[in-house]
Amino acid sequence: MNFHKNYIFIGMVFILSLSNAQEFNLDAELRPRFEYRNGFNTLTAETFDPATFVSQRTRLNFGYKNADLHTYISLQNVRTWGDISTLSPSDSNGSALHQAWAEAILGQWRFKLGRQEIVYDNHRIFGNVGWAQQARSHDALLIKYLATPKSRLDIGFALNENSESVFEQEYTVNNYKNFQYLWYSTHLKQINISLLFLNTGFAYTDPNQQKVAYNQTFGITGDIHKNKWNADASLYAQTGKIENTQVAALNASAQVSYSLNPKFLVGLGAEYLSGTAMNETDGKLHSFTPLFGTNHKFNGLMDYFYVGNHSNSVGLVDIHANLNYTKNKFSAILAPHFFSSAATVVATNNLEQDSYLGTEIDLTLGYKVSNNITFNAGYSQMFASDTMEIIKGGDASKTNNWAWAMITFSPQFLSYTKD
Repeated sequence: MNFHKNYIFIGMVFILSLSNAQEFNLDAELRPRFEYRNGFNTLTAETFDPATFVSQRTRLNFGYKNADLHTYISLQNVRTWGDISTLSPSDSNGSALHQAWAEAILGQWRFKLGRQEIVYDNHRIFGNVGWAQQARSHDALLIKYLATPKSRLDIGFALNENSESVFEQEYTVNNYKNFQYLWYSTHLKQINISLLFLNTGFAYTDPNQQKVAYNQTFGITGDIHKNKWNADASLYAQTGKIENTQVAALNASAQVSYSLNPKFLVGLGAEYLSGTAMNETDGKLHSFTPLFGTNHKFNGLMDYFYVGNHSNSVGLVDIHANLNYTKNKFSAILAPHFFSSAATVVATNNLEQDSYLGTEIDLTLGYKVSNNITFNAGYSQMFASDTMEIIKGGDASKTNNWAWAMITFSPQFLSYTKD
């Protein structure tokens, strides 16, 4: 009886919300993905066999808008097929709130609070990490000021704790303790320019008391679109401290692409992320960290760099190209990457090594079956050097490859708009 009462109550609330809403959307995403991993993320070795599995992300999304309020709730379950038995009474990961936020609209001002994705520019510093089944979201307050239709200023704050408490407690979650940032973007004719200043605090113990060390990331990014040409560039610096170590790091990138015709696009780019030499003597950390970026998007799809790894290491120089082909519902991208270390790599015999790390070739295919169904697949292979072995371990002479196939279902259950 209570079961039916609960559903009647939910239905009444739903109908009432529609009567007051200017827009209401209810949609879902189901995304199973098969992967074959044989040297993904790190080099394989004689003792390792390839891994095969299917992971799945399932989301249910609710969106509500009226003249002065926007809200969004995204429920999410992430699983690996077979991680529980067929008779299990509970789920391994359960369901979680990927997003749950409300945004008040007050003239040119917006106030957005709650669990939310934070995405800026090309995703290098702030991104939603959409490739990862769990993705990334933050508990934060965003204050937005729309100065003009082409200019915007965002101010963001986050303050993290383990739980409610009576007295101060140590923060033990593998996460940042707090952040504050300013982001400004403006559009000038064919050029978009953005400025970012981010102050991030990480908790650490020194020696018996927890403290918070702050480091700062600041920089500029811009892009231009003219006729068949597209180009973008960015420059970021990092300073402050990680624990008791001073940080002095740099990130620079530039890409240019040209549309040969409506079907073919070619591009060329390079990125530099500074690193700390293995024989460094100045006591500083020169390794740049793309803190909250969608790092899978950069530096090769096999995730050898900056996807849960390569932090505080020798950095990276990534020279890459891409060839894009699109026709009707089909797309294909071929992207080679040529990797080198940005700082000196030293072997166990104290000899400096060649900076070349390896070459990765990524092939990605896509086919839009319908408005609600998309199929994607890919194959990548890493041709690693001996220097890569020093950084990653494993065996560079072995075949290191990765293949995947993914289908995304995006049903729209309800879309209601009132004029």
